[in-house]
Parts: sequence; structure tokens; C-alpha cells
Amino acid sequence: MSVIVELSIFPTDKGKSVSSHVARAVEIIRDSGLSHQLNPMGTCIEGEWTEVMEVVNRCFKEIQKDSERIYMTLKADYRKDRSNRMDAKVSSVLEKL
Repeated sequence: MSVIVELSIFPTDKGKSVSSHVARAVEIIRDSGLSHQLNPMGTCIEGEWTEVMEVVNRCFKEIQKDSERIYMTLKADYRKDRSNRMDAKVSSVLEKL
């Protein structure tokens, strides 16, 4: 069983470019060891609910260290009977094209 979340998080009080702040969150995700995929609008993370939410919380706390305001979106897809779904979901759509 697994959950896939798409996390987008960035400070709104740091000017036009926030990539250095986003990179700090992505580093936490990368270092977590969970399966993940960076995309232009966020990062998908797959794992068990509690471990994924722990990573999301660590990302929030990291950005919070030097930000007065944070924007975050979080989408989640939970499936009880499957795991390792990120690549399979994309492959399934591509096969139908």
C-alpha cells in the first residue's frame, strides 16, 4: 500500500525567484530515501502515509525557519493494494496514447 503526494511549497516573502528555498525542501525529500520525482510545479513523493507526512512536515519546518509566509499545496492519492505506482501510472497513460 502506498500514498503518492504532490508537494509544492515555497515562501512568498523572498522575492521573484525562490528556487534556492525550493531546493532546500527537495534536498530533504531526496535525503529521505523515498521514491520521488521533481516536476516543474512540485515534487511527487511515494511511501507509507506516516513517512511521507513526516517528510512534508520537515520541508515545512525548513522553509519556516526564515519565512514569514509560506504557500503550500498538497495532493494525495492513496491505494491500499499497490506500491511503487509513480512510474506505473505514467506508463499506463503513455501506453494508451
